[in-house]
Amino acid sequence: MSTETPLFEQLAAAYVRGALRSESELAGGSELLTAPLDTLGNVDLAAIVQLGHARGLRLHRFKRTMGLSRVHAVLGILRGIGPSEILDIGSGRGAFLWPLLDAMPWLPVTAADVLDHRVVDLERVAAGGVTTLTAARADVTDLPFPDRSFDVVTMLEVLEHIPDTAAALHSVLRVARRFVILSVPSRPDDNPEHIHLFSATQLTALLREQGAMRVSIERVPGHLIAVAKVGV
Repeated sequence: MSTETPLFEQLAAAYVRGALRSESELAGGSELLTAPLDTLGNVDLAAIVQLGHARGLRLHRFKRTMGLSRVHAVLGILRGIGPSEILDIGSGRGAFLWPLLDAMPWLPVTAADVLDHRVVDLERVAAGGVTTLTAARADVTDLPFPDRSFDVVTMLEVLEHIPDTAAALHSVLRVARRFVILSVPSRPDDNPEHIHLFSATQLTALLREQGAMRVSIERVPGHLIAVAKVGV
């Protein structure tokens, strides 16, 4: 019996398909790599994942861990809101993005990151058949989207990294139509990239200063989750 942590297998398979397609490894064609992703069964998906391992692709980022409390909490908030589309900022390694795509496969999601190599990974998942996913390279302090472009904007574990928090919050509130949902650490840690630590009062004030109509704060172990209602 395997003790390996299971993957978000469909997303991992999409990544493999996108990576092999971008590297021109479809010579001769393969139905597993070209058929619509949602037509493939579990055996097919497992075969694609094994091909990815054989090609040396790193698929550890797609592991289904026990889950993070902040991710579960935000998914629950989103189920209550019922968004028509989402902009996820700082999608990074997919700690929130993969559970989001798995839980809400019908939902259009634009995943934005400032790092080129992470955007490439996101593009591979989209190219491999996750048609609801769009990848974008974007700086949170100057998002390249028109006003009110997205019904909901999510930003988990990003704000504590940003020197100009006011510019970042102004930017995300500008592109959201209804809600901005973000999470930040609630206690000090040893991550040198965390340059801010916010209290619930400070986080609420920052969001209100940048135009949020109202802000609610939820606490989960080690983190604060802010839900900001956007005015129109």
